[in-house]
Amino acid sequence: MDAGFEIQTLSLTRERQRVLTDVSLCVRPGQRVAVLGRSGCGKSTLLRVLAGLEAPTSGRLLLDGKVASSAHTIHMAPGRRCVSMVFQDLALWPNLSIEENVRLGIQSGLIRKREARDRTQRMLARCGIAKLAYRRPEQVSGGEQQRIALARALVREPRFLFLDEPFGGLDIVAKQELIQQIRELVNASDIALVLVTHDPFEALALCHDAAVLDSGRLEVAGNLQTLLREPSSMILRAMRDSLATTSV
Repeated sequence: MDAGFEIQTLSLTRERQRVLTDVSLCVRPGQRVAVLGRSGCGKSTLLRVLAGLEAPTSGRLLLDGKVASSAHTIHMAPGRRCVSMVFQDLALWPNLSIEENVRLGIQSGLIRKREARDRTQRMLARCGIAKLAYRRPEQVSGGEQQRIALARALVREPRFLFLDEPFGGLDIVAKQELIQQIRELVNASDIALVLVTHDPFEALALCHDAAVLDSGRLEVAGNLQTLLREPSSMILRAMRDSLATTSV
């Protein structure tokens, strides 16, 4: 039995528009995968299918050899997949404190309140936002809001962490700090990471492997450095050129 996610010829149609077409891909425990492609190519939808937030129209998704989703059906609920996701808009609750936002990442009823509180406080400290615990999201910076969303995702101790373009709107210093923090936290826990991005620098900083989507189809997948050295798609060539220009 293979561990991790296995996507088998998966397609998804939304409002009569094909979003994903015959995608086959594996994400193994501890793997770091960047999902690359132009806007609207299906990157975020692929994450939502993996997380159990949407069902495919056809094909199957396996997790640890068991069917997690198949055509129009989610067999394994998101809470059973041991995944956490940081959305593009972060999805923070404005009426809750930062500590309360982070604690929401823990599935209620599975652990005692004291343990949930202690775990929340440890994660706030690890993400460098313990001093902000009693503020609300609107009272902190954009980079600190990103850290709140990351802490909420990691406090549940997932096997898989999904990041959907998590660095939008950050200045270069805040972005570099957050990337370094994500790298350290993920490596410390040996969490598998799937990063949706169109930025080659973000991808290289966090991921070893990549999957390139084009109009909902998987164009190519493999080692990221190899794909950039021998680009076989427009997006990879653009990324290689961007890296070369910046290094000059």
